[in-house]
Amino acid sequence: MSTYSEFLTIHDMILMARRNMDQDNWDYVCGAAESETSLRRNRMALDSIAFRPRVCRDVSKIDTRCDFFGHKLRLPVLMAPMGSIHRFTPKGAIDVDDAAEQFGTVNFLSTVTQPSLEEVANNSPHPKNFQIYVRGDDEWIKKLVKRIVKANYHSVTLTVDSSFYGNRERLSPSQLALKRVPNRDWQKKITWDTVKMIQDEIGNRPFFLKGIMTAEDAKLAVQHEVDAIYISNHGGRQLDHVLGNIQTLPEIVKAVNGQTKIIIDGGFTRGTDIVKAIALGADYVAIGRLQAWALGAAASTGLIKCLELIEQEIITTMGLLGVTSLNELNPEYVTHAMPVRLPHEHSAFPHLGPNPIA
Repeated sequence: MSTYSEFLTIHDMILMARRNMDQDNWDYVCGAAESETSLRRNRMALDSIAFRPRVCRDVSKIDTRCDFFGHKLRLPVLMAPMGSIHRFTPKGAIDVDDAAEQFGTVNFLSTVTQPSLEEVANNSPHPKNFQIYVRGDDEWIKKLVKRIVKANYHSVTLTVDSSFYGNRERLSPSQLALKRVPNRDWQKKITWDTVKMIQDEIGNRPFFLKGIMTAEDAKLAVQHEVDAIYISNHGGRQLDHVLGNIQTLPEIVKAVNGQTKIIIDGGFTRGTDIVKAIALGADYVAIGRLQAWALGAAASTGLIKCLELIEQEIITTMGLLGVTSLNELNPEYVTHAMPVRLPHEHSAFPHLGPNPIA
């Protein structure tokens, strides 16, 4: 039984989110840096992968579950950390936490969202990750990590691709004021020494690096005993003109050689997208804009319904590919293909109309 039966497809959710969000918040969620080339390449890269299905296999029972550092997830889908999520859903990060607990996944809490990390931790007992933006010196970091540890977060992520604030020209002047957030310049001082310091402070909690985009940095992350590499170009919101994230996935999979888990985000809005990433070697896929649209449509109930729809898409895709579990997926099930439409943040949803939603 669906949790929000009004939404039959994700198309419906996006239309509702657009009606509910004002222009500033809509542009904050949907926009990216400069020409938005990185955003579009994320989508183009996914659209440039075709499936190679196998037939005459028993696919009557399909298992989408996976392990996440000792916890069972219903899908290999995580809730990406999103700053300022409190601007477009009533209870902010609490709405995400409620949906993650009820559905059976893990939410990543951003340093720059509300309510506080303690309030979110106290909201529910299920495992969750805290994502760090550095806004102070080493002592500031250590104090933050002590709060994270005391609140018993399951794991910790350090974002490393935000030394400068991306030039997001779609945003209004009020949004661009985010560039002038106090203490943002501390993000420029992150080094591998920062990584080691945080690892020492968090004890035996899993530790992830978010913002890895090359095999070279992936190898360094393995050398520094990072538990998961989080491939991300910040949804195209930081450095423009990088590759689409799934284009970088094969080189990073090869570089780490199974020594660490791999999370990826960037343009993933359909179940088919998630299956492509798992086939190419990712362990988990994180959703950002899709999460925001679902929350903007109907808060936590919208996000739960979105995950239900994604789950059904994944099951259908796996069944039609001829596989019954995630560990059966491998690169033999995908190949390169020409995309059939120009990419943009809503190009996976052609029934919205001939033009992107403004």
